[in-house]
Amino acid sequence: MANNSYYGENSDVAAIFFDLDNTLIQTRKGDTRACNKIIEILQQEYGLPQDAAVESGTNFLRAFRARPDDDTYALDEWPAHLWRNCLPKNYRHIAKNISTQWVKLRFQCLALTHEVIHLLETLREDYLLGLITNGPSRAQWQKIHLLGLRKYFDCVLVSGDLPWEKPDQHIFLEACKLLKVEPRVCIMVGDKLETDIKGGKEAELGGTVWIPLQKDMESSDLPDFTIDKVTELPEVLPNSPKLKRSEHTSNITY
Repeated sequence: MANNSYYGENSDVAAIFFDLDNTLIQTRKGDTRACNKIIEILQQEYGLPQDAAVESGTNFLRAFRARPDDDTYALDEWPAHLWRNCLPKNYRHIAKNISTQWVKLRFQCLALTHEVIHLLETLREDYLLGLITNGPSRAQWQKIHLLGLRKYFDCVLVSGDLPWEKPDQHIFLEACKLLKVEPRVCIMVGDKLETDIKGGKEAELGGTVWIPLQKDMESSDLPDFTIDKVTELPEVLPNSPKLKRSEHTSNITY
């Protein structure tokens, strides 16, 4: 897995860019766990039959994943709207309460693990860290704020705030520009070949690290490294970083 000789002249890795969903936080797994808990609540607290509760939860999660935000609604009203559409007619009056419980459970399930927190805190001692995430602005910033992620990163780029999204090389180059580093001394870490890895390659970053969403996914020659989980990242970093964090670098939000 580790191959520090790969870096060669690029051993001076200065910055690490992370994807958010299914890389730092387990969004798909967390959302599924939260929805399963809501299905239990629908049965135990509101008396829905099991098949109706399962159907409601399944339909909600499918709709939410397809469209996590709609800016014609207030941010907290959108999931409530989806629940109203997914619950049986005679239970739609509980949609707001269920939505409130869903949001609370969701962010409990998405919280950074202690291992990931330790990883980020340790990496920040030697590297500049960036977060580059695709998605609607409000939905992504809600995750960033409620999960307390901002303090770990020197720059945060959300595609919903910008004219580009991954894999467009410009979003990676913008992160390099904000951190005042050359692409060749940066690496990208993410779970999607078609966005994180392809985009990192097209931006000519110094390296790319792929974390497949499922262990049985077909291997690929596109990434420079493949690891099973983000906490294995130190195994594929240079043995000793050459470029230390600049003390005057300030946190940047785009």
